[in-house]
Amino acid sequence: MYSLKEKVVVITGASSGIGHALAIAAIERGAKAAVCGRDISKLKNAFPAADPARILFYQADVSIEKDCAAFTNFVVQTWGQIDVLINNAGISMRALFEDADLSVIKELMDINFWGTVYMTKYALPSIRKQNGVVLGVSSVAGYRGLPGRTGYSASKFAMQGFLEALRTELLHTGTHVMWVSPGFTASNIRAVARSSDGSAQGETPLEESKLMTAEECAKRILDAVQQRKRSVIFTFMGKVTVWLNKLFSSTADNLVYNHFLKEPNSPLVKYETNQKGK
Repeated sequence: MYSLKEKVVVITGASSGIGHALAIAAIERGAKAAVCGRDISKLKNAFPAADPARILFYQADVSIEKDCAAFTNFVVQTWGQIDVLINNAGISMRALFEDADLSVIKELMDINFWGTVYMTKYALPSIRKQNGVVLGVSSVAGYRGLPGRTGYSASKFAMQGFLEALRTELLHTGTHVMWVSPGFTASNIRAVARSSDGSAQGETPLEESKLMTAEECAKRILDAVQQRKRSVIFTFMGKVTVWLNKLFSSTADNLVYNHFLKEPNSPLVKYETNQKGK
């Protein structure tokens, strides 16, 4: 079992949701947490009772390469090392591809994929010295494309491909690379998900109270880190979706389509309306 005691855990996107819960849980397990967010005031306010000896704050936008380089350098200069990198920062979308501005797709790729690449590139030298862990917080959308979420799916497919290739490169080095797919978790990711024009969606199509809590999700992620899992899909529905997509892809197309057609204000209604009008 990989111990987190006195390890330096770097977590991106920690101002709220899973990232925030991860930082708290890591500290509770004896680690030091270095966290970043685009709004430093919001980031610091999210941890009002944090022990300054156990947490390090840094303002960074992971879609900007120089921010990622500066953040990792700051952590190493302050605490001497990075043991675990959790690439958690991410953003979603909900819009049909034909209606979405290409800037929306680019923003998702810049944050979800390139943010992971940048952070991993600059943290890896220290992680290699520590025989540490690189982790990506992915999604079932990284295994199975989801309608209305083309940019999100593409970014998670890209993340997983990158991490899988890197994992294989580092297979015999003592450095571990992995990803997890939490499934729908209670957070504000859907409220800030991008609409077709790039504006925040401002609402969630899901019943957030029925979803896995960010705290439970963080616990499972850190358990997976300590067990050095290759990849973990947290939910039963997620596992079934991935399994069906591998073995019965045409059936999966229809099931996924019908599932997302039923969500409130589904973008797919447009195609149903057009079909009925013919």
